Amino acid sequence: MTHKREVALEGKSLGDQHLTPHQIVSLLDKYIIGQKDAKKSVAIALRNRLRRQMVGDELRDEIMPNNIIMIGPTGVGKTEIARRLAKLARAPFVKVEASKFTEVGYVGRDVESMIRDLVDQSVAMVRSEKSEEVREKAASLVEDRLLDILLPPVQASAEQEESFPEDGEEGALLTTGEERAEDANRRTREKMRQRLRGGKLEERQIEMDVSGDSQGGMMQIFGPLGQMEEIGGIMQDLMSGLPRKRKKRRVSIADARRILEQEEVQKLIDMDSVVKEAITKVEQSGIVFIDEIDKIAAPSTGAGTKGPDVSREGVQRDLLPIVEGSNVATKHGMVKTDHVLFIASGAFHVAKPSDLIPELQGRFPIRVELKSLTEEDFFLILTQPRNALIKQYRALIGTEGVELEFTEGSIREIARTAAVVNESVENIGARRLHTIMTNLLEELMFDIPENLSSGKITIDEKMVKDKLSHVASDRDLSQYIL
Repeated sequence: MTHKREVALEGKSLGDQHLTPHQIVSLLDKYIIGQKDAKKSVAIALRNRLRRQMVGDELRDEIMPNNIIMIGPTGVGKTEIARRLAKLARAPFVKVEASKFTEVGYVGRDVESMIRDLVDQSVAMVRSEKSEEVREKAASLVEDRLLDILLPPVQASAEQEESFPEDGEEGALLTTGEERAEDANRRTREKMRQRLRGGKLEERQIEMDVSGDSQGGMMQIFGPLGQMEEIGGIMQDLMSGLPRKRKKRRVSIADARRILEQEEVQKLIDMDSVVKEAITKVEQSGIVFIDEIDKIAAPSTGAGTKGPDVSREGVQRDLLPIVEGSNVATKHGMVKTDHVLFIASGAFHVAKPSDLIPELQGRFPIRVELKSLTEEDFFLILTQPRNALIKQYRALIGTEGVELEFTEGSIREIARTAAVVNESVENIGARRLHTIMTNLLEELMFDIPENLSSGKITIDEKMVKDKLSHVASDRDLSQYIL
């Protein structure tokens, strides 16, 4: 029963299927181990977006998204949950680090840049979708253009038309001759079309006009970073509207097909409708993931210690209207952030969520605490997800013609070592597995291309203990910390 359910969910997304919260969690389980509470919260938040779209017009705009704040150490799956959620929903998604923002008036990124980035990402997403829709028509147009280059159309000159007026016997002869020439040209063209479709001319060199590179990218604008992004975007749009110089180039038909397809796709796409749809996607289904939000929280360590933290609180106050809902100017037009879903995360080792300004706390009503990973979690992370590390390394080494196998005991030992190292030094969660696996397989991956070109290698528990015993026993593990 479970297998049938997984098959039914295969390839599904909220864009083409109204998935229930249980189904959303099941899909997230394919990539993220544990953290049931966090998955449950984001699944409800995503489902509520679909529910909101079905509410009557009089109440739809009144329903605000329930923003989420995830609390937990690094490497436990906070970012991965948000990223997979956005991919599942086919929604515009952007990840930003709160520590990169500065209060207005200071040099650095302003908080509105996250919405500008989200709009750019949405425009690229919609443009890609529209490109796929017109790809077949563009391919047909490209085929005709390639045939025109290979077999230029036969056209009678004005002198010929004056010398041989189409009347009487001469006109009839001329007409018959033209028909024969057109018929021969048509037959030759069809033969050439079949050869093109059969891929027999891909290496043939042709001469064609191509547009030169735009020089707008060479322009540098100095000033506060937020203004640079705004002015830079406007200048880029102005420069893209100017006619580009075209120059002759000799290219293969394969390259010509790619160049011409890009031009034809661009002609077939209505960019005004793309931008309009992209802005709607941002406003109705955009997701912003704000990482390291604890870095802009001022720890409550008593009176008289607010000096260095003024800028942190300033960033929070700048962030507040964006999360609360406001209009942000972008190069594509004004964007409302009222229904953008914000997911924040932080380790909160020093500061606490209560150290955020009260107004910002109120805008993140859903709080989820993610648990630290256990030895059993590490074992599941190594084996269960679609992108599990064991599967990745087997695929990498498989490219050398070598089959890599891990016994269950070896995987258990890797998980145990990762748990021990995380307890001994800084807990970096699942990222520790990358370090452990690199140390375990370093010599093997170095030697394989020359010393072993085929066969099977089995990693057992004893080999893992021999390779990693010094890592688990040595308390000075600085060289193994990422």
